[in-house]
Amino acid sequence: MSRQMQPTPTFVLVHGAFANSFSFAPLQAELGLLGHRSVAVDLPGHGFGASYHRAYQAPQDPEGLAAAPGSIRGVTLADNAAHLIGVLERAKQNGPVILVAHSRGGITATAAANARPDLIDRIVYVAAWAPVDLEVGGYYAEPEMAKVDAASLSLALAGNPAELGLLRVNFRTADPAALAALKAAFLADGTDEQFLTFLNTFQPDENLDVGTSADRAQAATWGRIPKTFVRLADDASLPLPMQDRLIREGDTLTPDNPYDVRTLDGSHLKWLVDPAPAAQVLGDIAALTVTA
Repeated sequence: MSRQMQPTPTFVLVHGAFANSFSFAPLQAELGLLGHRSVAVDLPGHGFGASYHRAYQAPQDPEGLAAAPGSIRGVTLADNAAHLIGVLERAKQNGPVILVAHSRGGITATAAANARPDLIDRIVYVAAWAPVDLEVGGYYAEPEMAKVDAASLSLALAGNPAELGLLRVNFRTADPAALAALKAAFLADGTDEQFLTFLNTFQPDENLDVGTSADRAQAATWGRIPKTFVRLADDASLPLPMQDRLIREGDTLTPDNPYDVRTLDGSHLKWLVDPAPAAQVLGDIAALTVTA
């Protein structure tokens, strides 16, 4: 008598600001070796859709870089959510879907979950924005974000965001102060070599739209989806107190569907540089999803 096989979930991985699908390659390798299926998404204007200018190459042309147009100009949160929903629709044809978002990718994941909860069997936030009580911009004025170093990006800012219609950061800067600030914000627990390697996977441009109050988590839709929050214990970009606040707000919004909470040691990017522990946690979450 044959035993009926449980459908295999697909992890759909959503990157954060200035990142792309390339960021997830080591994690996907670990997931694959554990027998898990995954797909990494490039949001509009990311990955091979990003703009790289000769002014960004060495030797750099700072004036040219500050003025060059970018393909991500005009991309909105609605565009990101629509793109992600298209991926989720295709993935759902093959079985359960676990949506995993990191950092700013949580804003897009939340918008997609508000619109199409039927496509998501579990949503996983890895130190990611899951706005409930405030718009994302509003959280930056809260006490939990007081120790975040805003200079980590501003020291390497290129051009005027209002004129460019996008946020541009020169991640290929040689400025020691800018590099030190970026490392402290993203990968303080990594080696200099790991930090520079990751920095070279970043793209210079990011869109400006982080949504409005209408894009906060909605109890009637987002709130129906089983959800996990993976805390990053040493994160300096989205500090642990803010991660815990987002968890509390989500649990208050949907008390009958609280977060399943996990914790990984490390900084904002360490889980992607050293992905084995994260892959194991995601594997445990996949087992939880299949047996639910």
